[in-house]
Amino acid sequence: MGDRRDERDRRPSSQIKFRSFLHNTVFDVCKSRGWKETDADLDWDLHWADPQWIRDVFDHIRLEDGQRVNHFRNHYELTRKDLTIKNLKRMKKSLEKDDKLQEAMKFDFFPQTYVLPAEYGLFEVDYKRNPHQAWIMKPIGRASGKGIFLFTKLSQISDWRKDHKWRQDGQQAETYVVQRYIENPHLVAGKKYDLRIYALVTSYSPLTVWLSRSGFCRFSHHRFSMNMKEIDNTYVHLTNTAIQKTSSKYTNSAGCKWGLRRLRQFLISTYGEQATNILFGEVQQVILRTLQSVQKIMINDKHCFELYGFDILVDDRLKPWLIEVNASPSMSAETPADYHLKFNLFDDVLNVVDFEKKNQGNEERIGGFDLIHRNGPVGISKGDKYIQSYLGCANEKSIPISKIKLPPRLSHSHANERLLI
Repeated sequence: MGDRRDERDRRPSSQIKFRSFLHNTVFDVCKSRGWKETDADLDWDLHWADPQWIRDVFDHIRLEDGQRVNHFRNHYELTRKDLTIKNLKRMKKSLEKDDKLQEAMKFDFFPQTYVLPAEYGLFEVDYKRNPHQAWIMKPIGRASGKGIFLFTKLSQISDWRKDHKWRQDGQQAETYVVQRYIENPHLVAGKKYDLRIYALVTSYSPLTVWLSRSGFCRFSHHRFSMNMKEIDNTYVHLTNTAIQKTSSKYTNSAGCKWGLRRLRQFLISTYGEQATNILFGEVQQVILRTLQSVQKIMINDKHCFELYGFDILVDDRLKPWLIEVNASPSMSAETPADYHLKFNLFDDVLNVVDFEKKNQGNEERIGGFDLIHRNGPVGISKGDKYIQSYLGCANEKSIPISKIKLPPRLSHSHANERLLI
């Protein structure tokens, strides 16, 4: 049982101060709650900070009990591509060492991965065993699809090594991860997509995880093909919105997104309710296991919470694969539907973190977020219900778009656009 809040403990919204380096949906939601913006160094309740601030400032200040920041100190253990894989591999080995082989076998949701240049020798051996396999290269420190490319020949890596000054004279190449490319993605109308799913962690000790019902799929605007002539066509292989926006086939009105609920309904109509239910349950478990892989090394702090954007790919056997975890998922919106989703998402984040002290402490659902783990499985994660995850289920508690004040740039656009919630 949680502690019950006395009415006298509640704080008026007008007394809550926020600082944000972003003037997008984050700013709009805070203002809509009656909160006051501040640029003060320390006089705030919420600081929606960029990761650089965490690195440069956080360890040199002392916060009061009620102050919150939106990153854990060493969040990069989860969100930097090379460290994500390192921690997942370590978790799997630890389970094997403890003879928990059944659980270890469940850590099969990330493709074979090597860190370059450090593991180039290991990668080369694997490559030669599978010479017809396509691989994908990703720089560890960049986002929005920047620097990503596919290849099938080592000669293409040789060109990369030259371009990135990978030499014996001490100059270090930019660190990349190279992964086996998933050549059999599940397609909708011949097009590849991935899932963006939001998980909110309010504590790592005990691990406390809230999962948003709402998310979206990002589609490519070109039909998928493994034809070697298309191997370097990023519009075919990468679903990042920043990349797809540069395609001649992209329009703001059409966008390149489906709501998670729409995908769930589509899969039910195609594969049936049982198969779809299993898929979304497995996606939820991928997220939980990934978070558990860093639980013991993450520096917990009562002042910290973090909203993660998990990118998941589903293959043609309906198996989910972890692509990456984002520490700063975009809160910017380019369409009213996108704004509607992110406004509700961030409003619910603030309701869970509970600056106004309204929660009782024993909630298992707040708005569009469901509690799935608190020092063990909670709610639907216990597995005692037919449905295995609320991902993609209806969120009847969302604020209707008609009651949200859209930014001027969006207020007169795409009135018939399909919503993402």
